[in-house]
Amino acid sequence: MFVRGHWEVENRAHYVRDVTYDEDRSQVRTGSAPQVMATMRNTAISLLRMAGWTNIKQATEKLSRRVGEILNLLLGT
Repeated sequence: MFVRGHWEVENRAHYVRDVTYDEDRSQVRTGSAPQVMATMRNTAISLLRMAGWTNIKQATEKLSRRVGEILNLLLGT
């Protein structure tokens, strides 16, 4: 059961960060910047999931130029 839970987290968070946000090729490597960027990516993924999106890549592409909708997600409206 624990192993299944681990892989669910791996698939839902890390996989999305690696594939959708191409995190493995990030050149942010010094100081606390890598942790800050990971937190920002996790926040974005969580907000999109809470808004009902299941395909994070599709949501990111759709909302990338819609600042108003992004602000609505951040403000919870």
